[in-house]
Amino acid sequence: MDVRALLKKHGIQPSKGLGQSFLIDERVYDRILQASDLQAEDVVLEIGPGLGSLTRCLADRVAQVVAVELDRKMIAVLSETVGNCANVHLIHADILETDPVQALSDALGRAEGTGGPYKVVANLPYYITSAVLRYLLSARLRPQRLTLMVQWEVAQRIVAPPGQMSLLAVSVQVFGEPRLVCRVPARAFYPAPKVDSAILTVATYPQPRADSDALPLFFRIVQAGFAQRRKQLHNSLRSGLALSGETVQRALDRAGIAATRRPQTLSVEEWVRLTDVLRIV
Repeated sequence: MDVRALLKKHGIQPSKGLGQSFLIDERVYDRILQASDLQAEDVVLEIGPGLGSLTRCLADRVAQVVAVELDRKMIAVLSETVGNCANVHLIHADILETDPVQALSDALGRAEGTGGPYKVVANLPYYITSAVLRYLLSARLRPQRLTLMVQWEVAQRIVAPPGQMSLLAVSVQVFGEPRLVCRVPARAFYPAPKVDSAILTVATYPQPRADSDALPLFFRIVQAGFAQRRKQLHNSLRSGLALSGETVQRALDRAGIAATRRPQTLSVEEWVRLTDVLRIV
């Protein structure tokens, strides 16, 4: 697909406000498809199909593709590029305002709220990457696997080990195992962004590493810890959770975590242990 010619044909200028950069290197499509671990019976939720280049590739490999596109101009192009694919269902909507389970149910004619197992493939605008990840991973039915094109630096943050953890890393790793597949240079896109991208996969766990009913408290604790990441954990938790120093110290001792540590040094397992302790404080 000639991206420039197609945009010119439809009189479309890529939107900076929507962070639009279209993938023009077909070799990268192959890497995305390989990383997605697609099976013939799969249902794929594609976010931001754009001009439909990747959508057609997905349609050739899986049972159904539900493509959610925010830009109305792209919907007109998609009707041309993938309109003849019987297993592609286009939805004009903002993914952050769309219940993925309901969208799948409606598009595939299933009973209300029974979207069934699905995988996500997305070339995400940089400015909504974190929000989309949080939204999908906290959905009432999480995807089995996510394959995402994200900013290189963001991908590195997501896969970071203890010692380099961030709120984003913990927020993803509590739900699944992220893997950085490869770096994608800016020249692989039109128009070329200012930074390189990466293909990132997240294989979600059958259940989060923290108990589902403890997740709200888990995130309160993690957010409190990272709110003042340069402070020792004892101090950031005391102020962020409005607990006494004695209570925080006792909880850290019971969880086997030194009060002088910084939040970026904790593993997901340690945050979970701390949550379990504070649930009964």
